Amino acid sequence: MSAATAVAMVAAELVHQTALGFAVAFTPDKARVGRMRRITAAHLRLWRVPGPTAENIVLAVSELVANAIEHGCGDIELTVLYSCGEVRVEVTDGNPAPAKLTVADDEDVSGRGLFLVAVLAQDWGVSADGRSTWCVFGVPTRRS
Repeated sequence: MSAATAVAMVAAELVHQTALGFAVAFTPDKARVGRMRRITAAHLRLWRVPGPTAENIVLAVSELVANAIEHGCGDIELTVLYSCGEVRVEVTDGNPAPAKLTVADDEDVSGRGLFLVAVLAQDWGVSADGRSTWCVFGVPTRRS
């Protein structure tokens, strides 16, 4: 299945699930990390997610997409849904080996991404088939 077909299929499904959500499928390329951050940030602004929470969500998107590009197989899909006071981020790739939380040494230049997600998110996990890594953020309500 091509990335465009996958986006169309997921977009059709999202219309029935929630009015606040998007899905993007793309080929693995390091330049996509910044683009996914920008797309996510734009949606979070439209949904009026408060600044500090939005910044944490964008950082999680960046880390999960970068992990999928580095360790995944085939096309990658980013899905972000906002419902019932929560934003759920899910990144899927073709690698059945699940993402694992590691502890990086002080001298390591990488290996902290999933740790950041675990610290910032309300919850996180990996799908049963190992192909998707997700995280959830509570969104504080705005006072009038």
